[in-house]
Amino acid sequence: MNPNTPQLPPVSPLYEHHLKRPLDLLLSMGALLLLLPFLLVLALLLWLVQGGNPLFLQTRVGRGGRKFRIIKFRTMNNTRDSAGQLLPDAQRITRIGAMLRRSSLDELPELLNVICGDMSLIGPRPWIPEQMAHFSPSSQERRMRVRPGISGLAQVMGRNDLTFRQRLRYDLLYRRHLSPETDLWILWHTCGKVLRHDGIEQHPNAFGSTNNSSVSR
Repeated sequence: MNPNTPQLPPVSPLYEHHLKRPLDLLLSMGALLLLLPFLLVLALLLWLVQGGNPLFLQTRVGRGGRKFRIIKFRTMNNTRDSAGQLLPDAQRITRIGAMLRRSSLDELPELLNVICGDMSLIGPRPWIPEQMAHFSPSSQERRMRVRPGISGLAQVMGRNDLTFRQRLRYDLLYRRHLSPETDLWILWHTCGKVLRHDGIEQHPNAFGSTNNSSVSR
């Protein structure tokens, strides 16, 4: 574990089971109303520059292993080669899409997922089914006892610069220390990470050191 990992307070069952969801709903609805004009402008720009639907929907794994469709701003076009195959991601990402990724603005539509109850403002990032399949059933079950979040402990401790094994450890640590103090700490440090554009690039060996036996403890 990173030596900079904070000393987190113990889990708060009252917050986890009774207060977290109402606060998520209140804050996400308020943020969505406040940001709505800005989000509409971004959607219009994406539609004009990239063409087609400005939103990107993808299947992710949520609380209890239930699958849902995450909503993000689309950052790539659909350019294909002569054989009709999509070009690599690096060749399809647009200039405005790259800017949205660097600033994490592509994540803002996930406020709708929070309102719908699929996600929380703070929690383990929702992985796609193929990513979850790298871990043992017990690790998957423990990780997804809480709603996934727009940001989480793994994001402020390294984000994409971590291997998936490291992310899993931080996700399980978060579950053991879920409390209002922990969520406020993560929210505060998320702002710093976003402003500094930390951890944007994917770890070059994200799954290289991961195996089921090592993450099921």
